[in-house]
Amino acid sequence: MKITGLETFLVPPRWLFLRMTTDEGITGWGEPVIEGRAATTAAAVAELAGRLVGQDPLRIEDHWQVLTKGGFYRGGPILSSAVAGIDQALWDIAGKAYGAPVHRLLGGPVRDRVRMYAWIGGDRPGDAADSARAQAAAGFTAVKMNASGQLPPIATPAGTDAIVARIAAVREAIGADRDLMVDFHGRLTTAMSRRLLPLLEPLRPLFVEEPVLPEFSRDLRHLVQQTTVPIAVGERLFSRWDFRDVLPAGIAVAQPDVSHAGGISEVRRIAALAEAYDVLLAPHCPLGPIALAASLQIAFAVPNFLIQEQSLGLHYDGNASMLDYLLDPAPFRFTGGYAVPAGRPGLGLDIDEAAVRRAARDGHRWRTPVWRHDDGSFAEW
Repeated sequence: MKITGLETFLVPPRWLFLRMTTDEGITGWGEPVIEGRAATTAAAVAELAGRLVGQDPLRIEDHWQVLTKGGFYRGGPILSSAVAGIDQALWDIAGKAYGAPVHRLLGGPVRDRVRMYAWIGGDRPGDAADSARAQAAAGFTAVKMNASGQLPPIATPAGTDAIVARIAAVREAIGADRDLMVDFHGRLTTAMSRRLLPLLEPLRPLFVEEPVLPEFSRDLRHLVQQTTVPIAVGERLFSRWDFRDVLPAGIAVAQPDVSHAGGISEVRRIAALAEAYDVLLAPHCPLGPIALAASLQIAFAVPNFLIQEQSLGLHYDGNASMLDYLLDPAPFRFTGGYAVPAGRPGLGLDIDEAAVRRAARDGHRWRTPVWRHDDGSFAEW
């Protein structure tokens, strides 16, 4: 079997899909994207395609090594995301060629179902609480929320109290039998995270995500030592080498993204490395259906998996949904807040190619919002 072509599609709301074809009629799908840099990632895929056409798609590890190391200059989110989508498509082809779901090729399932969580919005405590109740009624046993909107480098006492009050309202709404996660999103300075984390301890979040920007990862050890709140990081770390430098800090949860951190091959290795530090895996995935399907294949096969993110109902995805691009949404019908194996070969999806091509005619130009503080200076989104 030989690879005959790679084609990318910019589809709303902010995604990039990859279709890989072979001379035996087996097609693989991947999702190589950096949100806000989708066209740049597509260009990287096109550059890498020359090393793949005419090659055996089942030599997945060899392709990963060549694509990540064969250009002399290595690393970075664009290259690792381009490789990630290619890697997903290769695993999809392999599963279809062998007639098995990808997680069976990774050693077989270690669990029967995968716990999912839902995002909630709402700027005011009451609105956030209502959103949390709705997700609980839908069967989810865990929800995640942003800690805040735009913040000054160090919030006032009133601003700090407002953050705590909003999170407390959600905790009260869902009770102690469900879990709450709080995403700091890199919006908080290290000083502000140090101030806020102790105030959240009575609310017992499952974890707090990205309390420092990745360039300040050296400060994680100090934060971990000062709080009982489990710390999660990783959506902006792109390789096992990036994680090698944060795992010894004592984080509780690693959050690599299967569409950013080198695909299924590399995220599986990151999970194994994390396991050696007693760190759990909660893959980052506010993306489309292919990325979620790939994440679920890892979740079924990884022993130190904790919980899976998914983007259905995500507030900044607009009117587009990942279900729009599927012929059958069954793999993403969550029961009681859990996903179960679809049993289908490869990634387990039936992509609606016609819908993808229609959507790609218009494409998208989604860009990360740029925020500014009251004095006009740049603020983290």
